Amino acid sequence: MPAVHTDVDAPAPRTLKRQLGLPALIAYGLTSMGVLSVVSVYGPGTKISDGHLPAAYVLAVVIMLFTAHSYGRMAVHVPITGGAYAYTTRGFGQVTGFLTGWVMLLDYLFLPMVNFLLFGLYFNSLFTGISPWVGTLICLVIVAVFSVIGVGWIKRMNSVIVVLSILVIIAFLALAVVNAPHLSLAAVTTPLSIGEGGLGPIFAAGAIVAFAFLGFDGVSTLAEETKNPRRNIPRGIILSTLFAGLGYIAFTVAGSLIVPDWTTLTNLDAAGTELMQRAGGDALMVVFVIVNVTGIVLCGTAAQMSVSRVIFAMGRDGILPPALARLHPRFRTPVIASGIVSVVALVALFITLDQAVYMINFGALIAFAMVNLATIKVLFFDLKLRSGWGFVRHLIMPAIGFVSIAWLWTSLAWFTYVLGVAWLAIGVVVYVVRRKKAGGPLALQLDGAETEQMPVLQYQD
Repeated sequence: MPAVHTDVDAPAPRTLKRQLGLPALIAYGLTSMGVLSVVSVYGPGTKISDGHLPAAYVLAVVIMLFTAHSYGRMAVHVPITGGAYAYTTRGFGQVTGFLTGWVMLLDYLFLPMVNFLLFGLYFNSLFTGISPWVGTLICLVIVAVFSVIGVGWIKRMNSVIVVLSILVIIAFLALAVVNAPHLSLAAVTTPLSIGEGGLGPIFAAGAIVAFAFLGFDGVSTLAEETKNPRRNIPRGIILSTLFAGLGYIAFTVAGSLIVPDWTTLTNLDAAGTELMQRAGGDALMVVFVIVNVTGIVLCGTAAQMSVSRVIFAMGRDGILPPALARLHPRFRTPVIASGIVSVVALVALFITLDQAVYMINFGALIAFAMVNLATIKVLFFDLKLRSGWGFVRHLIMPAIGFVSIAWLWTSLAWFTYVLGVAWLAIGVVVYVVRRKKAGGPLALQLDGAETEQMPVLQYQD
């Protein structure tokens, strides 16, 4: 009788530890976006919308929910770490998937930098005699340590800061109502309506405040660290986006109550701090600053963890050097990938906040657009999931999401496109070199099968 060969002695695949539930995913998504990030664009957004910022947030949350829906649908069928990289590879092949993952790295690489720069600015405001770059470096080191420790610790801290942020918002809402100069139904509904300028100012402000939602897609990169990912990842993405949007809308409505005439704000760039002070005095303002600074650290950590997971996935698939997929023996987190991201983050010491935001917008919106297209390609055309609500959920909704994101992408500054194209050119060179070294096409590997023959699950709602 011939011997039977088995793979018992074969090395186990490198996978991450599953330890996250739905509440942890929602908390992670909220901290990735920044529950209090609404304050950073309150002043400019109110000016552009001519006092109708809540209406702009309503528009933005609707647009983002369409894209969040696409992420959730794809997470059901591609429940692995990698986010937009994995989804686009499944839909359009390894080349398109790599380039999408490459521009997504741009988003994730610079998102922590924004938080480091913001921390430095707050640090300098508290300790005026110390340069902002000192605070930036302190935040960078803290985030680097947290990234190696892993999600086991971060999920607890995320939950705490989310609760504290929500309490600050609730306190602000209550105090804004109590101390509003003129409280009436009209005072609440007017900022939610279309002003004398029509839809133009609302759409213009919506293009800006939509960037407050950047980070929800980071939930999809935790698929291999999530319990029951096919159920929890889609819910985590949708619910974190929805909750953040509702919080943004409530905050801006309360802001319009406490300051009905936005032109009376003395400093639009620091409008959030001024709103807190007018509503609850110095006590609320100090609490807000402390919670916000802590949230900045955790938001940077969430972003850095996301990009290290994407690099881990690309290293495991051979598109980037395999050494990047090495795991910490105790925490089972990507060690080398996390270290590289920390080193790259040192760029934050030499760039401005505007430059970092430019790069984030380019990468994030391209990734969002590609996930919408991948949803149509994989679910509607490849798997033919068209019965019942399938036509709406797998064609109409992703199409609306793609068109909306494409419109936002055209609103970026010209400098963004220059930097983005340069980054893409570098990505092409990296891919060609890696492909030549591999001696053939580079494909995403799922459960030992190449992308083109990847098994999929039977669709169920």
